[in-house]
Amino acid sequence: MAMALVEALSEAVALIGETQNLVRVVLSGRRRNMQTPTERIDIRPVLIKEQLHLHVIENDGRQTTAKNYLPNQLDVLSLLNCGYANILVEQTTGSLSIRISKKGEALITRSQGSNEQVLTHDKNKNRLLNSADPFLVEVGISDAKGIIKPSKSDKYMQVEEFLRILAPTLGNAIEAGQLHKPTSAKPLTIIDLGCGHAYLTFGALQYLQAQNIPVKVVGIDIRTKSRDRNSAIAQKLGIEKSIEFRAEEISESTISATDIAIALHACDTATDDAIAWAVQSEAKLLFIAPCCHHDLQSQLSEIPEPWSMLTKHGLMKERISDLLTDALRAQILRLLGYRVDVIEFIGGEHTPRNLMIRAVKTGAKADAHDRAKYEEMIAMWKVKPALAERLEKELVSSATA
Repeated sequence: MAMALVEALSEAVALIGETQNLVRVVLSGRRRNMQTPTERIDIRPVLIKEQLHLHVIENDGRQTTAKNYLPNQLDVLSLLNCGYANILVEQTTGSLSIRISKKGEALITRSQGSNEQVLTHDKNKNRLLNSADPFLVEVGISDAKGIIKPSKSDKYMQVEEFLRILAPTLGNAIEAGQLHKPTSAKPLTIIDLGCGHAYLTFGALQYLQAQNIPVKVVGIDIRTKSRDRNSAIAQKLGIEKSIEFRAEEISESTISATDIAIALHACDTATDDAIAWAVQSEAKLLFIAPCCHHDLQSQLSEIPEPWSMLTKHGLMKERISDLLTDALRAQILRLLGYRVDVIEFIGGEHTPRNLMIRAVKTGAKADAHDRAKYEEMIAMWKVKPALAERLEKELVSSATA
C-alpha cells in the first residue's frame, strides 16, 4: 500500500516510541540520490541498570559501532529521514515495513505475529564463529581443544571480519531485491575463486547456515591437492551436500552462474580472472581482495608528469600501480552496471593486503562522465588493464547499449 512519506515516517516514529513493545528497528538500503551515514543501522531496546535504553548499532560495511541512548535522547525522525530506503519496525505483536520508492513514495507492508523482546545487553563483541567449531579444528585454525592457534589468529580474524562485511551486504541486497530470497528449493550460490585451504569457503557456509540462510558453496582452486583435502574435510564434517570443491582454472571453470563471487588474495591477474568470471557469470555480489599487482607495474614506462617524482622510487611506483590497478578495476565494474565501493576489510596488523572491492549488481547504466574518466585515465598512463582485455566484449556492449 502506498502512503505519503511524511505520514509513514510519523507512524514509524510512534511505533518506535512504544518502547515497552519494541523488538527492533532496521534501517538499510539507500534512497535515490541520497547518501546514508552508514550502510545499516539496527536499534533495539536494552535494560541497563534497570533503565530502558535504545541500543543503536551502525555498520559501515567495514566495522560496527554501538552506542546506547535514553529514548528521549535519540532523534528517531532524523534517523528515519537520512536517506535509508528500507525501514523495518518490529513490535511484540507485529511489524511495519516501509520501502521508499525512487519517486519518494512510501510503500507500506504491515503484518501480525508474535515477536520476542530481548532486553539483555552484551558489552562483549560477539564472535560470528565459535573457535571450537569443528570446521575451524579441521582446517587447522583451532587446536583439538577448540582454541585458536596463535599462528592462525590473523587468518581467523580475516574470516571473522569478512563475514561482518558479508552479512549486512547480503541482507541489504535481499531486501532491495538485488538477490532472490533464498529457499531450500532455491538456495543462494556462492563461488570462492582460488579458495586454497578454504578457510573462507567453510566459514561462509557455516555462518550462513547458522543464520538459517539456505546456501550452496563451491570452492575452486587449480591445485588438485587442495580439492582433495577440502573435499575430505567436507565429508568428515558431513556437509558435502552443501559444499563442494573443484580443481579448475578460474578462467576455465565449468560453472557458469552464481549469486555471489568471492576472491580473497588471488595473485596478480588471477584477481582479474575472478572478476571477469563473476561478471560473465552474472554474479550479483562480488567480494574481491586483490593480491600483488605486477601487470600494470610492468606497463608503467611513460609516466605522465608530474607523477614521475613518485614513480622514480621503486616502492612508491609499486604502491601507485597497486592503487591504479584497483581504481581501474572498480571503474570497469561501474561501467558494467555495478555499484562499487573500496573498503579496508581488516586492520593492517593482520595482513598488508587488506583492501576489498565490494560490488553489487544494480544494472544501472553508466553515465558518459564515468566512461570519459576511465578513458582519460588509461590514456594518461598508457596502460591496458588485464580486466579490460578479459571483459572487452562486455565493455563495448555497455558503451553502445
